[in-house]
Amino acid sequence: MFSVVFPGQGSQMVGMGKELFDKFDLVKNLFKQADDTLNFSISKLILEGSKEDLDLTVNTQPAIFLISYSIFNIVKKEFNLDLNKAKYFAGHSLGEYSALSCAGYLDFSETLKILRIRGDAMQNSMPRGQGGMVAVLGSTVDKIEKILIENKEIFKAQIANDNSEGQVVLSGKIKDLEKLSQLLKDNSIKNIMLPVSAPFHCDLMNNATKIMTEELNKINFKNGQTKLVSNVTALEIKNPDELKTLLIKQIESRVRWRESVIYMIESGVKHFIEIGPGKVLSGLIKRINRNVKIDTINNQSDIESIKI
Repeated sequence: MFSVVFPGQGSQMVGMGKELFDKFDLVKNLFKQADDTLNFSISKLILEGSKEDLDLTVNTQPAIFLISYSIFNIVKKEFNLDLNKAKYFAGHSLGEYSALSCAGYLDFSETLKILRIRGDAMQNSMPRGQGGMVAVLGSTVDKIEKILIENKEIFKAQIANDNSEGQVVLSGKIKDLEKLSQLLKDNSIKNIMLPVSAPFHCDLMNNATKIMTEELNKINFKNGQTKLVSNVTALEIKNPDELKTLLIKQIESRVRWRESVIYMIESGVKHFIEIGPGKVLSGLIKRINRNVKIDTINNQSDIESIKI
């Protein structure tokens, strides 16, 4: 029994997907369709753009989705491997949109448009340089939550991502995160300020939530082929009506990735296949449970070696 997982922001790199773009007309056609849908050359940005431009959230989100969707369709249409037989699809933050589009809940062009809007809304949720994120390494969610509660009069921060055993990410205003970072260091807890443009997955994203509520309410989700596991609840989504509510909540809610992986394993999943650029999720899953099989698909040789 296997699950397919899709990465989020941080997995991007200039040149991602180039091998598949050069080899398959299907990918060239998807890139052209993406350019036409977004009214700018996202394909040029991905294949030969600057890292600075690709790293802008407004560009990163549709770009990573385009690569994930392209790989998924190559696997399905060129190699006849039916990934929709998976018990679950799941994605990390923006990866959840890749998951629902590949599962058939939302079509390709709609997903590109909504991610462009989502990226812009999140990037501009507060003035640049005022908010940020800190990765905390080698600690637990419970320990970090205790520190946040005990010091709530000194600083305010929220857990944005519960990624794996020993990796928790927090969001907040820079002035609060600096106080938090120093306190953690004083307690010998390793932490790193992340190079991000905004404090994702916390209540400072309130403006983005308003925009996404309006945009998502315009969309009619279809019945998909594969069940999804939600970032917000770390449980499977039962019907398309839940999708809209959970995707709106997702903007300010904690990404419960560690709990989602545990839920899938406890539901019988023994094999995870990561579809998209990089190997970030494969690394996180390995830290959560070393006994499951993990495959990452980035290129043709990865596809040829996959067994489901």
